[in-house]
Amino acid sequence: MATLSHELSEISGLAIGHASDLEGLTGVTVLRFDQGVTAGVDVRGAAPGTRETELLRPENLVNSVHAIVLSGGSALGLESMNGVSRYLEEHGIGFQTDFVTIPIVTGAILFDQSVGDASARPSEQMGYEATRLACQQVIEEGNVGAGTGASIGKVAGFDRATKSGIGCFAIRLRCGVIVGAVVAVNAWGDVVAGEKLLAGTRSEDGKQFVSGMDLLMDEQSVQALPGANTTIGVVVTNAKLTKAQALKVAQMGHDGVSRAIRPAYTMYLSFTTPIRNKPIRKKCLKFG
Repeated sequence: MATLSHELSEISGLAIGHASDLEGLTGVTVLRFDQGVTAGVDVRGAAPGTRETELLRPENLVNSVHAIVLSGGSALGLESMNGVSRYLEEHGIGFQTDFVTIPIVTGAILFDQSVGDASARPSEQMGYEATRLACQQVIEEGNVGAGTGASIGKVAGFDRATKSGIGCFAIRLRCGVIVGAVVAVNAWGDVVAGEKLLAGTRSEDGKQFVSGMDLLMDEQSVQALPGANTTIGVVVTNAKLTKAQALKVAQMGHDGVSRAIRPAYTMYLSFTTPIRNKPIRKKCLKFG
């Protein structure tokens, strides 16, 4: 038996902040841990864009991270993480050495250049602001932060895609353990709950969702788009874990991705290099 919650505010030491460019349609989300937390990582994408993930390997020295960043902008969005480091350093938060305090900031990016302005990307200053604004009590969801330019249902091309965003969820077990997730959903295909289609490719008249998996059976309906499948997220818990145990939880988290997104982990469609002739018209994207 468990109780469900859409809030992560009961996890001590976690604060979440967003910075959003609502004109360019991109943004950055920062999960801030001023006292440091144990973390692990498991990357399944074919062409990932990440920072400092090697530090999270169990055999490496540093045992705590001070911020985890989810960002738009593809590889160019990694710049936003410099602003996160700058804010934390200014406030004395980080790995203490005899000479300097070094904030340990890790994170990943998604491809959103096909939505809004292709030249817009999360800047160092946006990363700084998201860190400054991080709050434990209020956690925004939807068209904010890393979800600002996220989209789903691109099996039949961007003209029939659906606007996505960033969301969170948490569950509390009877023993007091809380497990939650913060995910920026940028999927090529469908988002499902069991066999129920929650969102995905819109029909030609735009009035309903159609199964992307069914469209995959018809090669003429499919458009292979680079960067169309770059969902990123973080699993958080108040349980005390080692780095090896955190790695195992990260690996288990991918089971949830596979259950909720169809298809998941496609090779070509996880490509994150910004290759696109022109940006998608904003009016083509609609909230489900």
